[in-house]
Amino acid sequence: MFSKSKINEPGPKASGADSAPASASDTKSSPKPGADMSTPTSSPKSKPNPSILSSDLTVTGNLRTTGDIQVEGTVQGDIRAHLLTVGESANIEGEIVADDIVVTGRVIGKVRGLKVRLTSTARVEGDIIHKTIAIESGAHFEGSVQRAEDPLSTGASSSMPRMAPSTPAPAVPRPSAAGPAPGADLKTS
Repeated sequence: MFSKSKINEPGPKASGADSAPASASDTKSSPKPGADMSTPTSSPKSKPNPSILSSDLTVTGNLRTTGDIQVEGTVQGDIRAHLLTVGESANIEGEIVADDIVVTGRVIGKVRGLKVRLTSTARVEGDIIHKTIAIESGAHFEGSVQRAEDPLSTGASSSMPRMAPSTPAPAVPRPSAAGPAPGADLKTS
């Protein structure tokens, strides 16, 4: 129905006999399908296809890419990507970090993204740290939501100051002016 090679050319579809002369005149202005695209053209660059983890695939371990990932299967580990799509049949147990995150499946773990969208079929159990968020009606979410200017940074919780861990003071019984607490055992020597 649609042809990628003739996007803006209206008119009837050419038959096999008529297409040879037309394509010969078009060779200078438009690239042939499968031609080397290394030279710049006036058309915008097409985005590479996402890496797809199909529904019959189970991955144990962390995934990291600068590209896009579409998960339809099960991942037990953390995922870091540019665009992460969690499919309806997907099940992820671990932290997910991406510029854009679309969840239609199940995620158990922390979600960190510039743009996070939970669709009506999403099931998320964990905290979400985001710059912008959209939660559709019907989405199930258990956890907290926190807005951050840079949720992708490793110190995403830097809005709350981190204090050095304190060493608890040893428990020393202190005498009370009112006497012992009710029900307290007193030992005398």
